[in-house]
Amino acid sequence: MSVKIRMHRMGAKRKPFYRIVIADSRMPRDGRFIEEVGYYNPVSQPKQLKLNEDEIFNWLKKGAQPSETVRSLLSNAGLMKKLHESKKNK
Repeated sequence: MSVKIRMHRMGAKRKPFYRIVIADSRMPRDGRFIEEVGYYNPVSQPKQLKLNEDEIFNWLKKGAQPSETVRSLLSNAGLMKKLHESKKNK
């Protein structure tokens, strides 16, 4: 089973709101997921991003692969840099 960290779309037409979730890669985009680890609201000013860093680190260490969009959000938040530093220190 391949596990992905990806976005689950919610909200109304033209007013998207995304939950960042851990899901089996075989499930559809808005289908069943394992755990919710944050959210992203691109419509609000300023854009809102809330992440549960501890849970994301745990899933990344277990081998979960972030989607391209989630990877860029994590990089902008500085989490990918922290992950690479923690791997170097071990």
